[in-house]
Amino acid sequence: MEKQHSFTREELLMSGRGELYGPQNAQLPLPNMLMMDRIVHISDEGGKYGKGEIIAELDINPDLWFFDCHFQGDPVMPGCLGLDAMWQLVGFYLCWMGGPGKGRALGCGEVKFTGQVLPTAKKVTYKVDLKRVILRKLVMGIADATMEVDGKQIYEATDLRVGLFTSTQDF
Repeated sequence: MEKQHSFTREELLMSGRGELYGPQNAQLPLPNMLMMDRIVHISDEGGKYGKGEIIAELDINPDLWFFDCHFQGDPVMPGCLGLDAMWQLVGFYLCWMGGPGKGRALGCGEVKFTGQVLPTAKKVTYKVDLKRVILRKLVMGIADATMEVDGKQIYEATDLRVGLFTSTQDF
């Protein structure tokens, strides 16, 4: 059976409610922490390292919740939300590949911010290149990722690590 290669916002919301892969498996956050509107491409082949790739998008408009509080008179998307979106996508990829458990971010190597997302922007694009995918007793993904706003790369993260855990009690 061929795997699905794109996901709509409603399907991403189904993941957040545990309806896509089951409530005991990795779920995307629900709004407001869901930081993408769609996954336009996901594959277990290709990408910079040949181990898989994900491309997702977030539509930007001035009404997004974080512009009102970050910062008053100087609205900008918090950098941590873009970074979290990259972790969200690595966890989603692991579940999409059949890995069991709940996703947890485990760290990253290096993060660089060279731009900002303002309320006047139109679209953020995340590009994730899987470097290593472990689907054994240990379920973990390691990836590099970039974030673009309106076609200009503004964030870069290396060695994003996400694990899936069948029990998070001792985590």
